Amino acid sequence: MNYKLSSGYVCLSNIRFHARHGVLPQERATGGEFTVSIRAKYPLAKAVESDDVNDTLNYAEIFEIINKEMQTPSCLLEHAAGRIGKSIMNAFPLIETLDVTLSKTNPPMGADLDCAAVELHLINDKTF
Repeated sequence: MNYKLSSGYVCLSNIRFHARHGVLPQERATGGEFTVSIRAKYPLAKAVESDDVNDTLNYAEIFEIINKEMQTPSCLLEHAAGRIGKSIMNAFPLIETLDVTLSKTNPPMGADLDCAAVELHLINDKTF
């Protein structure tokens, strides 16, 4: 059977962190629970055939970038998610698009909700 791969994505879903992001001093002092998810569009056709990790986007390396960025406090989720996105895109120039979702579990706003989140969609201008 012949086929052509139209697109491929590498995803990491709901990576859990304890981090010190937030506007309120208490959030920065004690920290809170966060999750990060990414979805990277990447040329995976060679990896589909080769079964070689060097032909794909190594998700362990992506995790290390996310982990490093989550250790640097930010007031805003938007800022932290932006740093994560920029660092991943800089490290892997073949990424075509990258979705980054950063969620804060149980934010201090007096509401009954699972989380507050930001979602960024980045496009690599060099690949289009």
